[in-house]
Amino acid sequence: MNSRLKLVIVAATTLFAAALLVGQVVGRASNPEDAYRHLAVFTDVLSRIKSEYVEEPDMKSVTIGAVNGLLEAVDPYASYLNADQYKQYLKQKDTKKASVGLVLSKRFGYISVVDSIPGSPADKAGLTTGDMIETINSVATRDMPLAFAEILLQGEPNTTIDLSVLRVRKPEPTKMTLTRAMITLPAITAKMLPDGVGHLRVQSLEEGKAAQIASAIKDLEKQGAKKLVLDLRHSAFGSPEEGVAVANLFLEKGLITYSQGQRYSRKDFEASPAKQIWKLPVVVLTNRSTTSGAEIVASAILDAKRGEVVGERTYGDAAKREAISMEDGSAVIIAVAKFYNGKGKSIQEAAVTPSKVVVDTSAAQAPADDEDDDAATPEKPKDKKAEEDVILKNGLEVLNGTAKAAAQPGTSRGPLTDAA
Repeated sequence: MNSRLKLVIVAATTLFAAALLVGQVVGRASNPEDAYRHLAVFTDVLSRIKSEYVEEPDMKSVTIGAVNGLLEAVDPYASYLNADQYKQYLKQKDTKKASVGLVLSKRFGYISVVDSIPGSPADKAGLTTGDMIETINSVATRDMPLAFAEILLQGEPNTTIDLSVLRVRKPEPTKMTLTRAMITLPAITAKMLPDGVGHLRVQSLEEGKAAQIASAIKDLEKQGAKKLVLDLRHSAFGSPEEGVAVANLFLEKGLITYSQGQRYSRKDFEASPAKQIWKLPVVVLTNRSTTSGAEIVASAILDAKRGEVVGERTYGDAAKREAISMEDGSAVIIAVAKFYNGKGKSIQEAAVTPSKVVVDTSAAQAPADDEDDDAATPEKPKDKKAEEDVILKNGLEVLNGTAKAAAQPGTSRGPLTDAA
């Protein structure tokens, strides 16, 4: 498919998404049937492409591109899987396979990196928030379903996979080969810092992590901790429900979050006094890779004025997703309910803006600056100059009262803007 046709497809995709979204708003305000009236615009565009474009287009590609564009416009974690892809998805859904340790979303039609799980092959290769995967084993990811990309990244341990990666400050793609491995989620680390400060680093919030965090907090308290730094940077894997459980460890009462969807009635998650175990000062650290359950923790503590949040604006995702099958055997995986903060804003759209915004300058030093970056592999790690942890430093200053957190205005959504 030539570049001109690709441009037409992208334009049609955007128009289709806009038509449906406008129709949805209009439908809510008046007659729901009005939403379908806006589909006539898309039908007309398709008709013009088919009859007047310089060459006969692949209408299947046009339609799939439009569907994927629509899904990305409403949910960057959504996927459309054809019948064969959906069968493969169901087959591998509950099978634990080796992978490279990437947490992914869609951005600009491509597979985008939310974060690499610490210690994983992707992390060792330097893949980070904002990188975009151009190809997987030479297969272009443009309009590739997110769930299918995750399937392609899986395989047997010690097998390799070739990636082509697009980075913000480098015009040419970076090629790398990763070796799949069984992914082990990072354990909690806890240590004492000067001035009676406990530092608790949590880089994933899968089921059962709240109980581990509670145990670690009690151990720090026995060691003399009077203040706590809850470090949620690079916590991109986990569930919103586990985030609720962790938030309750710090909150005595009040609304932690609530979930709601068109077919899901509002469900409030209230703090239980019996589950609170830490009543002393706390500061939460976040960065552009903090997402899902970790965002619920940061949002709840900030909304309740229980503590300050220091660091970067979070990624933006907290939702319940389901696979909805179609008559032809295909399926759509999409958010059916979102989680909201205490002010009624969707965490997926609003993310969490810290009370003290601090940009991680070391993270902005992309490996793309290196001349031999095309040869980057996990077996050839780059030597990086040790830099001061500015987010932790500012968090400690706020916690110890040597700096004050101040409300910051909202910033443009997305890790690429934050990193600029």
